[in-house]
Amino acid sequence: MLPRAPFRSSLAAVAVTTLVAGLFAALPSAPAYAANPATPGTFTGRGFDQCEAPSQSAMSAWIKSSPFRAAGIYISGNSRACRTQANLTSTWVRNQLAAGWHLMPITLGPQASCSTRYPRYGKNIDPTIIPTSANSYGQARAQGRAEARKTVSRAKALGIVPGSTMFYDLEAFNTRASTACTSSAMWFVTAWTRQLHSLGYASGFYSSAASGIKMLDDARVTRGNPHTLPDQIWIADWDGKANTSSSYIRSDGWQPYSRAKQYRGGHKETWGGVTINIDSNYLKLRAPKIGGGTTPAPAPAPAGPKYTGNSTSDARCTPASITRRNYAATSASRNTSLIVPLQCLLKQKQLYKYEVTGTWNNPTTTALNTFQTRLGFTKQSTVSRGIWTALLTRGNSRTTLRLGVKGADAIRVQRAMNASLGRGLAVTGTYTAATRRAVKTYQQNVGLKVTGTVGAPTWVALERGRVR
Repeated sequence: MLPRAPFRSSLAAVAVTTLVAGLFAALPSAPAYAANPATPGTFTGRGFDQCEAPSQSAMSAWIKSSPFRAAGIYISGNSRACRTQANLTSTWVRNQLAAGWHLMPITLGPQASCSTRYPRYGKNIDPTIIPTSANSYGQARAQGRAEARKTVSRAKALGIVPGSTMFYDLEAFNTRASTACTSSAMWFVTAWTRQLHSLGYASGFYSSAASGIKMLDDARVTRGNPHTLPDQIWIADWDGKANTSSSYIRSDGWQPYSRAKQYRGGHKETWGGVTINIDSNYLKLRAPKIGGGTTPAPAPAPAGPKYTGNSTSDARCTPASITRRNYAATSASRNTSLIVPLQCLLKQKQLYKYEVTGTWNNPTTTALNTFQTRLGFTKQSTVSRGIWTALLTRGNSRTTLRLGVKGADAIRVQRAMNASLGRGLAVTGTYTAATRRAVKTYQQNVGLKVTGTVGAPTWVALERGRVR
């Protein structure tokens, strides 16, 4: 939705719809999502939001081709605009988190009593926040607690685990319309935050910079402020700047790792051949400490390797240290010279979040098992040739390779041939005749048409770790 002066716009003014009734009733058993990470967790970078949760194929295409790694999804709230939600299931959530997406779960429930656009469906379906001041806006606080409980129930049904941030979407409203309207909205957000904390979830808040965000920031600096403020804020300020700054909020508020900003409204973008109408966001978030403040993800025990978080770089990870003439089966006691490239490759996929040591450790096993699970391989403490092949080829591009083509994709394929066939190719970055012969052998081994050209079918087979 375009901005309405004097307010900045909201999250595309539409929200992802109610889940099919049977989804909530059929709560998945704990093993179905017990391994899911808290979301969005610690992340700095670009994200998008859209009314309908995109299809699995769209998300897969965008994780490979787009600059986005975070996605806003509406999971709860009777004021949401989208009335169908075919894709949003616990399986969808699990798949996105496993692929590396940082999800931002959103609720759009009761809105400010002075809003001119709500109720959307009628006061018996999506009532606004009750502005009665009795008992310190007791009715508004009751609504906030109820909405938080409902959101957590939906989150758990989808496999969104405790420690995750639930964002409440309070659409733009006139904060000067009445004291009762603004005060009831503040007490609603306070109750929402306190209830989420009691249930083990972090509190997030999305609103237009000029209304809801300014309201919170004014409360933050008020002497004797009685309100409990959200852990993270999501600012809607369509200034076109991919950062977390806004002229409507003081520079010290929710800094340095508790802000996201929606900096561009609805528009279409195409990545990996898939077009989606999105809002663009920039995030600078760190996993919150429930009850306020932020803290980095837990560091390992003192005896373990140094924790480096989401960093993908390491002094030991160079083209020379990763490139080998042969990637044989590797374990803690077998072909140990390959542990450095293994840790480097897992680190580049943000699975191994520690310094590269060249020594097999528990984080190496955990990261390897996560990657094996993604590919449908059995978890084991050995890196097979198939896993090596997938590790070396999974990336963000699939250039069609034929004789003479140069570039990073040629390096990926040459390394993959050394993994899948033990061919001993020189990794030059140029698609040579020797590389073409190796590819023909590989295509024959996995049952593909033998062309010697690396097109989509061969890329898919390599990325899936097929070796026969």
